[in-house]
Amino acid sequence: MRQNPAETLRRVLPKIREVLHVAGVEMQLTAAVSFLTVLQDESVSIHTYSHSFLHIILQNLEHRDAGVSNAWLETLLAVIEALPKETIRHEILNPLVSKAQISQTLQSRLVSCKIMGKLANKFESHIVKREILPLVKSLCQDVEYEVRTCMCRQLEPIAQGIGTELTKTVVLPELVELARDEGSSVRLAAFETLVNLLDMFDSDDRRQTVLPLVKSFCEKSFKADESILVSLSFHLGKLCNGLYGIFTPEQHLRFLEFYKKLCTLGLQQENGHNDNQLQLQTLEQEKKYISVRKNCAYNFPAMIVFVDPKNFHLELYSIFFCLCHDPEVPVRYTMAISFYEVAKLLNSGVYTIQKELVTLLQDESLEVLDALVGHLPEILELMINGGENSGSESKLLSIPDLIPALTTAEQRAATSLKWRTHEKLLQKYACLPQIISSDQIYYRFLHRMLTIILTNNVLPVQKAAARTLCVYLRYNRKQEQRHEVIQKLIEQLGQGKSYWNRLRFLDTCEFIMELFSKSFFCKYFFLPVLELTHDPVANVRIKLCYLLPKVKSTLKIPTDKHLLQQLELCIRKLLCQEKDKDVLTIVKRTVLELDRMDISLDAFQKRFYENDLLDQEKERQEHLLLEMEQLEKEKQQNEGRSANVNDKIFEKKRRDNKTSSVLVKSMTLSSSGSSSGTSTGKEDKKSKLVRSQSFSTQALHPKYSNIDKCSNKSSATGYTSSLSGMGKGCMLSFSDDSFRTRSTGNSGNATFSSSSSLIASHNSFNSTDQKNNGNKESQSRKMSMQVAGKWPLDLVLFARPLVIHRQQKMKELC
Repeated sequence: MRQNPAETLRRVLPKIREVLHVAGVEMQLTAAVSFLTVLQDESVSIHTYSHSFLHIILQNLEHRDAGVSNAWLETLLAVIEALPKETIRHEILNPLVSKAQISQTLQSRLVSCKIMGKLANKFESHIVKREILPLVKSLCQDVEYEVRTCMCRQLEPIAQGIGTELTKTVVLPELVELARDEGSSVRLAAFETLVNLLDMFDSDDRRQTVLPLVKSFCEKSFKADESILVSLSFHLGKLCNGLYGIFTPEQHLRFLEFYKKLCTLGLQQENGHNDNQLQLQTLEQEKKYISVRKNCAYNFPAMIVFVDPKNFHLELYSIFFCLCHDPEVPVRYTMAISFYEVAKLLNSGVYTIQKELVTLLQDESLEVLDALVGHLPEILELMINGGENSGSESKLLSIPDLIPALTTAEQRAATSLKWRTHEKLLQKYACLPQIISSDQIYYRFLHRMLTIILTNNVLPVQKAAARTLCVYLRYNRKQEQRHEVIQKLIEQLGQGKSYWNRLRFLDTCEFIMELFSKSFFCKYFFLPVLELTHDPVANVRIKLCYLLPKVKSTLKIPTDKHLLQQLELCIRKLLCQEKDKDVLTIVKRTVLELDRMDISLDAFQKRFYENDLLDQEKERQEHLLLEMEQLEKEKQQNEGRSANVNDKIFEKKRRDNKTSSVLVKSMTLSSSGSSSGTSTGKEDKKSKLVRSQSFSTQALHPKYSNIDKCSNKSSATGYTSSLSGMGKGCMLSFSDDSFRTRSTGNSGNATFSSSSSLIASHNSFNSTDQKNNGNKESQSRKMSMQVAGKWPLDLVLFARPLVIHRQQKMKELC
């Protein structure tokens, strides 16, 4: 037909017509497909096609084999779309009246049902009402349930062809009657057609006719008519939203509870169903229940709209959790597919499903992971931007287990045989610079990508890892880390021992030229790429030759004039020294292409304007990263300086306080030394001061027996001096301690108060020495009262006899 249509129609087609009467199934199927291909190729005009092929198609429609009949029917339905109305009316519609009669075969009536569904859109509504609708009513009342089911499923295209008014008066009553049919398949077809035509009914029809039917379907689905349960679960989301405007609050709650019940169907253990004779039935029910839960997962986004996203956490989160943790893979797979839709609907409330995202990322089935990864960048972006924490510093905190889940998912994909899932995962991980910080990517993902490039054996996976690594390098914010990665790429790939690694280096350079500015590539990778012109493996040199035009396009004159000279030198060496014929052929072809290329200048040119503008933007972003890094360093230095200044101020205050306390102690010791010097010579000052200090130190010790030993060995004058020193030292130290326990103020104040009390005590002792003996006892009582106000009780009781003993010794000396 493509080469010589006229001769084919005249000589070949009659032979085909003759042999099809006795042909087998495969020849019939091949003929049906061939006739359809001739129509689609438009090898002949539609008039010639209908004249030559249409009769053969109509003759074979009622073939005894159902598969052959369906194949010819598909061809006929495609032909009806292209035929003119008059041809359809004379050749198809008129014979259809007799073919649809009850006296015809079952196969003939089934074919008539499907043809009428197609013809309803080809004619005006009044023709359909007069010539097609009577046949439709007749077939809806057919004695065979297969015919009623088939006709019921064709009511949807018929209703769309005849309009709203005729649908309400003709189609809806038929649907109501078929919904109460005794055949379960007929009821199922009626229910599905009713749901699909929901938009064509007004609110009164929905409230008075559709809603009661739907309620009866729901009530019978768990009891008498489980056959409709799977279909009901599949269409429930569309049904609930289609009837949303007419639901009362009670009906709204009832349908929501019905959906929740379907979501957990089959997960509860039921009593009395463990007999061996019911095992087969239980397996069939289990498959049905899995299908129901899978359909519920499919309808979950629609149910969020039904309950309003604001009520998600209260109404549907528990069901969402159950579906994401369902024991069956198809259910979790469907939830992974619809996860992105759920996240979009929740918007600002998306943070409530973060744990389920981590759960699905860690799912044991790679099918679930593959379904989730398809929209992973969009999901993560919604998680970060739509959650409660919108600041850049709290990005990762909003999804605490994200990084371990992502690394686990990649490792599981890497160890499996499903390399396409691994490739897809690595491609989607290129979004992570927008999600987590640069340091986390560097330590958890970047080196892993380099390892995959070096060790994985699947080329698409290696290329995906190389491109993702280049993206990570592009957005890395530390120059030191960037230099380290670049050095590893050059050493481990470009200078690697395996030629395979050197090939991957060239692939990586292509991605760098795509993602980075021209100046970046020339600075770090231009010369390492040219070094591969001396590679011992021909395949590496061939790949380099194919890459040289792109390499040359990164040069800017006159800035990169020296690099251009290096490129020309390498090409000359290849032309002169290359011995491999294949490489030499490609080198010559590359030289011609390089000669035709124009090199861009530093200034903007019209023909390179867009590319230069894009390159300038890339270069600006790279400089911006460097500036941001410099600002961060300066900020850290300033913070470090401020911290050092605060530490120095604190240390200075501590030293000042320590110095003031030392000065006070020295004043105390000097005053005690001067009082003792009045009664003794200058030679005894030093020894008395030492004994006074030692005695004062011993007085602070809880073992008071040592003090008595010291007092027995000392002389009268030394004893007096040491006792006065002891009194002053004890008064200073205990008043100081008591002050610290009462207040947390400056230690300088405490020292000042202790020194003032010391001076007062010293004056009181001097006045006591100068008065007469009659006043000694009163003065000792006053002293003991003064001491008792500052010392603990046990020290007061210990010190009072010592003072009295001192006064007696003073009497003897007088």
